[in-house]
Amino acid sequence: MALLFTLADDVHEDAETLWHFHRLDDELHLASVGIGLGSHDLGVATYTAELYKRGLLPAIVFSGANAPTTLERFPKGEAVHYRERAVSLGVPPELIYLETKSTNTLENVEFSHRVLDDAGIDVTSIIVTCRPYQQRRAFGIFRKLWPEPEIMCSGQQLPLDDYIAGIGDTKRVVDMMVGDTQRLRLDSLNGWAIEQDIPEHVVAAYERLVAAGFTSRVISAA
Repeated sequence: MALLFTLADDVHEDAETLWHFHRLDDELHLASVGIGLGSHDLGVATYTAELYKRGLLPAIVFSGANAPTTLERFPKGEAVHYRERAVSLGVPPELIYLETKSTNTLENVEFSHRVLDDAGIDVTSIIVTCRPYQQRRAFGIFRKLWPEPEIMCSGQQLPLDDYIAGIGDTKRVVDMMVGDTQRLRLDSLNGWAIEQDIPEHVVAAYERLVAAGFTSRVISAA
C-alpha cells in the first residue's frame, strides 16, 4: 500500500485546520539557544541549521533518544543524527550540545534544561524547533516546565502538502496532528503544560478525522 495518497477534499480541509492551528511560527530574534526536538523528521535539524546561518542561534541542543518509529531510521539516536545533519550543513560542531535520553516532549524539556545548566549557559530566550505541527504543544510544555525564558517556536516553512510529500507518509502526518490535538488537553490535565484554548472548529475537525480513522496516535480512554 502506498504511503503517499491524496486526501479527500473534506479530510484535507480538516487536516489543514489542524496544521494551521498547531503552527505558531513566532517572529524570531537572536536567542540564547536553540533546542531542536527529536522525531522522525530530519527537517528539524535542517531548519535549525538555517536559523544558525541567519545568526539567531549561538548554541544548539538537539534532544532525543528514539521512539519505536525512529529506531530503524536513526539507529544512533535522533539527537545524534540531527547533529550530523546540522554539521553537514555548516554548523560548527562545538556549538552543538546533545541530549540523548529523552523519549517524549516532557523529557525533551527537562533533560535539555539540565544539559544547558551543566554547560553553564545562561538561558534567557529559547527558539524551539520541531515538526511544524508540534509547535503549540511544545510551547505549552516549555512554558509550564521552564517558565523563566522567553519561548519562541518555529518549524520548516512549508505548506501541508509539501510537508507530507517530504515525509513520504500521508497517514503518519495526519495521525500525528490528530494525536497532538488530543494531547494538548491531556498535557494540561496531567499538569505538565499550560492550558490552551482549542476553538470549536478545531475540535470538530479533530473529531471528524478520528471518525475517518486517523487514530494511530490517539490515546484510548482507560
